[in-house]
Amino acid sequence: MNIGITYDLRDDYLAEGYGEEETAEFDHPKTIAAIEETLIALGYTTDRIGHIRALAKRLVAGERWDLVFNIAEGLRGFGREAQVPALLDAYDIPYTFSDPLVLALTLHKGMTKRVIRDLGIPTPAFALVESPAEIAGIRLPFPLFAKPVAEGTGKGVTAASKIADPAELEQVCLTLLSVFRQPVLVETFLPGREFTVGIIGTGAEAIAPGVMEVHFLETAEREVYSYLNKEECDERISYRLAHDPLARLAERTALAAWRGLGCRDGGRIDLRTDAAGIPQFMEVNPLAGLRPGHSDLPILCELAGMPYRELIAGIMHSALERIRDER
Repeated sequence: MNIGITYDLRDDYLAEGYGEEETAEFDHPKTIAAIEETLIALGYTTDRIGHIRALAKRLVAGERWDLVFNIAEGLRGFGREAQVPALLDAYDIPYTFSDPLVLALTLHKGMTKRVIRDLGIPTPAFALVESPAEIAGIRLPFPLFAKPVAEGTGKGVTAASKIADPAELEQVCLTLLSVFRQPVLVETFLPGREFTVGIIGTGAEAIAPGVMEVHFLETAEREVYSYLNKEECDERISYRLAHDPLARLAERTALAAWRGLGCRDGGRIDLRTDAAGIPQFMEVNPLAGLRPGHSDLPILCELAGMPYRELIAGIMHSALERIRDER
């Protein structure tokens, strides 16, 4: 079986003049190498395609693949993660991970939280700020937490993201609106434990290989899983598996969110506990990072006794099983 691999390589965009934080979600060469080497070890043949422009050229030229392993994040717009799957759908080429509807929805954290809330899954109260004039209308109790509505990898999240009063709220929102040119998600701050739940599979077949708790070291930016903490996780963060009843509740909440949103094959859901100790949905990552030893999902799986090869095999098994059922 010939597997194409679609991705956005960070080095390519840096060479074009984009900045470090702008390209934070894009992949390191080690990630692509690890995925390709693992797929080959599993018995597949591989073909590196790259970003959506490269994919479009090759599709127009008549090239096809049995399946595409897609981790392309896209560059612009709320639908950027949906662009490659939509193009593959147009050419009737199956692919790993979620479809365009799910990827467009889940990139926009505000829209996602509306669906999560409608599903009856706990998530902190929130508001969207789309312009400076809307900041004064926020009526949520302090402390608050603010971040760009459609970024990942902690982009836009710093120690200042925890907000204590109206003056800080205005300053942080104005900065985020100016820098990221997208709405700002403002939420009730969650003071408790932070979990990330890895998920492999689709629908009723989805499983959680483990629940990982994020512990902030003395060198970390306190209380927030920020861009800097993620980029320098070896020096700032300690990751530990959690097995207690609260972690199990977080796992059940994450699986309910995964299934309710219609996510597929593999990914990650982040949760934090509120003042009452209830795990609250924060966000979902249906295109989770896959760099061994660096990205949360591979780290979690390794801690849970699932080697990288088994993680990739699980993703492929889920994709092939659902594709077989669909056809």
